[in-house]
Amino acid sequence: MARKKAIQDARIAQATQEKGLIIVHTGPGKGKTTAALGMVFRALGHGMRIGIVQFTKGARLSGEALFARELSGRVEFFALGEGFTWETQDRERDRAAAERAWDKACALMADPGYDMVVLDELNIVLRDETLPLGRVLEALQQKRPALHVVITGRGARPELIELADLVTEMKLVKHPFRKGIKAQRGIEF
Repeated sequence: MARKKAIQDARIAQATQEKGLIIVHTGPGKGKTTAALGMVFRALGHGMRIGIVQFTKGARLSGEALFARELSGRVEFFALGEGFTWETQDRERDRAAAERAWDKACALMADPGYDMVVLDELNIVLRDETLPLGRVLEALQQKRPALHVVITGRGARPELIELADLVTEMKLVKHPFRKGIKAQRGIEF
């Protein structure tokens, strides 16, 4: 254990750079938004101010949206989606919703009052090409140096993965939906 401690202490001593991170939670498993919200909870404990933009969610009120109302002033929550694309069936409407959400995301990222911005399900609109990848990558490359940006959603684009500082892929092992169990309040929404 002393050897392991020495190795870990050396790694910690070498990590001297501070910067706002670009963090991506992706993959087919459940928990991407939940992981991002866990980071929000941790950041709040350190007195940070958070902005959250949901790109596809918003057609149905979620537990996180309800709770965010109680944190007003510390967490600003914007559910700007109209549901997943298989629900809307209107590509132009999906593009318009993605643009509105992206405009809000850019405003939050530019505002020095925010320490962390969560872009929930951004990967979905990038994957479905309802928002131009190039514009998103450019904005992320030009973000304020101390700002943390957390991006969620399945199917993260390789270019975004390359740009990110931290990428976690959620792997689906088992899910109750596959056994015909409906989405549960407090678990799925």
